[in-house]
Formats: sequence, structure tokens, C-alpha cells
Amino acid sequence: MSESITARLEHGPRRGETIIMLHGNNAGSWMWEPQTERFQDRHILTPDLPALGERYREPWPGMGGAADDIAGIIRAHALGGTAHVVGLSLGGVVAIHLAQRHPELVRSCMVTGAPIAGLTRLERLLIPPQLPLWRQRWYWQAQAMTFGIPADARDIFVDSAVRVAPETNRETYREVAAGIPEEPIAYAGPLLAIAGEKEQHSVKDAFPTLRRRAPQLQSWIAPGMHHPWNVEDPDLFTNVIREFVDTGVWSLADRGPEVTGTSRTHS
Repeated sequence: MSESITARLEHGPRRGETIIMLHGNNAGSWMWEPQTERFQDRHILTPDLPALGERYREPWPGMGGAADDIAGIIRAHALGGTAHVVGLSLGGVVAIHLAQRHPELVRSCMVTGAPIAGLTRLERLLIPPQLPLWRQRWYWQAQAMTFGIPADARDIFVDSAVRVAPETNRETYREVAAGIPEEPIAYAGPLLAIAGEKEQHSVKDAFPTLRRRAPQLQSWIAPGMHHPWNVEDPDLFTNVIREFVDTGVWSLADRGPEVTGTSRTHS
């Protein structure tokens, strides 16, 4: 891991319980700045995923390899060697693989914008022809406007997106499109899946599939939100994390059969 990555990895005081935040595809740890600004009382880790962010020169190791990479960061840097995990988009898919492969490291798991069950037939038709465009600045400038990314964050969003290797784009698309394996998820602790009301149907349509594999699932549709709503409404996003981390429950969520009151099922 390079010095530039290490310098931006940790935020806040080294006390309490660690929250680790996993960014989306074609992005980097920079996308969590609205949360680190609002979580100055918490210990936060914001790593770049392999092959993305400042690690864009690395090869993509697959979802399992990315989950193992994050597990190593948790063991090395999280307080007590465990963490509350927050993942957006690709980071959410990696978070579910982390919970499956390394459940002992996960205190709670919140994912948003993650098409856990794979992509719809329409998305499988529309996205592959766009993959060559993922290296074009104009494409991501248009996406930034569609996603509601603030103007002062659009340049770094575009810069991060266009430098990702074509092989990484192809492999991450292939794995996301396929969905997670058809097997129960080993992790039994608090689990929250969120979809923005205005994002693709494959995210919220994945809730039943995820609940079959993790019956404790809580799910919620964030009203009026697009895909990267951590920058669209950073106060709401941060408040959801804070309540869920502190109680194991998001009060507005639909709850799975194993979630009762505000009890923590995993520590």
C-alpha cells in the first residue's frame, strides 16, 4: 500500500468502534469526505479498493480477493480488529462478500446501491456497449450530473473514473452482473440494505434475494435519492449510519424476522 493511500486511510480519534467505508466503482476513498467531515468523533477507515482510486494501477483481484484485501485492512487498522462496514455500489457488493468470507470481522453491515442479485436483462443489454465509454471524460461528466454529484466534486469524480483500466471495468461489470453466490450468508449480525428511490430497479429488486440468504436483513428505500446519495444528502446518509452503528437498527427500515427492538445480534 502506497504512502498516499495510507495517509488518507484513517480519520478521527482512535477510540470506540471503527467504521470502514467502501466506495463505489470508478471512484475512490475521496467520495467519503462528506461523512468524514460529519464523523469527527468516530474512528473511520476509508480505503481505496484494489484497482480503483489511488490503487488504479493494481489488477482487480475479483470480489473475493477485494473482500480479503479489506479484511487485511480491518485486522491491521480497525480498533479491536473488527469494524462496522458501510459499502456503496461496488463497495456494497464487496461488503457482502466480506461478511460471507470474514464474518468475525464485521460488527454491522450497511450496503446501499448494491445490486446483490445481479443486473436485470435490460441492464445486461445496455451496459456492455457503454464499457468503452468509461474511459471518456464526457461520459462521466454526464453521469456526474445524472447522479446529482455536487459541482465541486465532479472533477475528482471524472478523474478517478477515466483512469480505471479497461480490464477492471470488464471484470467488475461481469461479477456485478452475475450477483452473489446462491448460498446462505455466514454473517448473522445487523444487516441493512438501502436503495435510492431514483436508482436502477436491480438494487431494490435484490432485497428478497438477500433476505433469503440473510434473514436478519433490514431494507429501506431512501426517498428521492439517486445512486451516490452520500453526497446528495450527506446529513441523512450520516444519520442513517450513526443510528444503525449505535443500535443495530435503522428505525425506518422494513425488518427481517430476526430483528427485534434495538438489540444487537453481533458484537
